[in-house]
Amino acid sequence: MATALDEPPPARITHRRMSEPDLPAVIEIEAAAYMFPWSIGIFRDCLRVGYVCRVLVAGDGIGGYGIMSMGAGEAHILNVCVRADLRGQGIGRRLLRWFLDEARSAGHGWAFLEVRPSNRPAIRLYESLGFGPVGLRRGYYQAVGGREDAVVYRLDLDTWGEEAGRAVPGGHPDR
Repeated sequence: MATALDEPPPARITHRRMSEPDLPAVIEIEAAAYMFPWSIGIFRDCLRVGYVCRVLVAGDGIGGYGIMSMGAGEAHILNVCVRADLRGQGIGRRLLRWFLDEARSAGHGWAFLEVRPSNRPAIRLYESLGFGPVGLRRGYYQAVGGREDAVVYRLDLDTWGEEAGRAVPGGHPDR
């Protein structure tokens, strides 16, 4: 019996800028992944205000997405989700690395994100990329029977490239 780990990775996954026509597929993935998904209005607002919104494109359509805001020297990873049948293949990691490279290239020194303490796979991924916990937002997420806290994670983008084996030419000269 074959398992997901035995299957070869998809032939080609690319990513591109998210657009309004992508939203039905994005909403479908979001609803399948989360008990309390974002509304289509939230995704539209992210597009409207100019957040960095990307979709992962697989051979059979949209395979995931990510959204990041940037400003005041910081990047904030707001949402990253990979379709269930594509998880565990490093696709989300590649998208996160792209976001972090974009933020660093734009001159931002820090990246932040929130994660549910119960989301162990995401926490392992974030920590493997160098994120570390720096705070707690009490009652941040909707949850069955109430609210769930969020752990706030931070990554120093000035040193992240070196830790990840990337060349960081000169770091940020304005610091």
